[in-house]
Amino acid sequence: MGALQALEEAVTPLDCSALDVYVGVSAGAFVGACLVNGITTSQLVRSLADAEPGVPPFTADVLFTPAYREFARRGAELPQLLARAAWRMARGADAGAALRSLGQLGRALPVALFDGDPLRRYLAALFAKRGRTDDFRDLDGRLVVVAADLGSAQPIRFGEPGWDHVPISRAVQASSALPVLYAPVRVDGRDCVDGVLLKTMHASVALDRGVELLLCVNPIVPVDTGGAVRSGLLPDGILVRRGLTTVISQALRTMIHSRMEVGMAAYETRYPDADVLLFEPPPDEYEMFFANVFAFAPRRAVCELAYSATRRDLRARRAEFGPLLARHGLELRDDVLDDCTRTVWRAAGLAHAPADPRGLRRSLFRLHEMLLGAEDEGEERPRRRPRAG
Repeated sequence: MGALQALEEAVTPLDCSALDVYVGVSAGAFVGACLVNGITTSQLVRSLADAEPGVPPFTADVLFTPAYREFARRGAELPQLLARAAWRMARGADAGAALRSLGQLGRALPVALFDGDPLRRYLAALFAKRGRTDDFRDLDGRLVVVAADLGSAQPIRFGEPGWDHVPISRAVQASSALPVLYAPVRVDGRDCVDGVLLKTMHASVALDRGVELLLCVNPIVPVDTGGAVRSGLLPDGILVRRGLTTVISQALRTMIHSRMEVGMAAYETRYPDADVLLFEPPPDEYEMFFANVFAFAPRRAVCELAYSATRRDLRARRAEFGPLLARHGLELRDDVLDDCTRTVWRAAGLAHAPADPRGLRRSLFRLHEMLLGAEDEGEERPRRRPRAG
């Protein structure tokens, strides 16, 4: 949302809620479905700050309601599995058979931590309002939501013929079902999971439709802590010392991003008449990388970080972007880019930044608590680097 807000205010007459084609994967599916329904970028940003007319409050339980039914269903299998393993061991089964029985206890583990259905219900209510729709067929094919078929590892493109009967809210839930966090979503006999498992961006879906200018926003970037470590902003070996989840996050981001780079290079050859612009956080944007994905409060600060990072990218590459955008009837606004007093909240039409009684920005940047709890070992707290507007 922050990146799109920066693009919309700096590129005229760009209107992100009036584009020809939207292709969304995971969180991008959520944003794309809102935009195609006429919910503006500014409305989405303002909804992070306060109640926004026409946009119900997006609360933590929409994303982080525990998967109680999944826990109960899997737990109900545990007594039978335990009894079977004990019976085999009592009968003097060989060690291999006993171990296999114990191994089957893994079937009692839940496949997800959180329930994805609250997200579907939230979107269904959001799109039920006048002037919006939860039906792909009412959109004239402008939206494609991509999920992955768990059983075949093939993409499912909701919104295209054969899959356009599925409600948009259900499609977004399926595209956002990241394994372990959310259970696969059963749709027409297919178990659907997060489409990012196949590709970070399914840009070819839009390019195959003849899109001449494609704006891509990718937040999944591996962090580069080298500079921060050398300057003393972060302790050495911070990724490993933070534990398993951080190592897994960095590994997945690295694999996904390298795969995306290969795809982006291929687009230049396959679609020589199309211009593809990619916007993503710089690798040293460690504040965004270390933001706790299970904490709902930092969303405002992440929005601000994305807004500022996109503005810096536009300023640094204005000589490249200016002529390219001009070919499509668009213009970079130098006055906006050079105004370093601008904030994402001002761009969205708010007179002031939202109140932050809980110290939101401090909590995000308080890396001494998030990064190992450095104070426990008496280490120097990492210093926050100065940032441009």
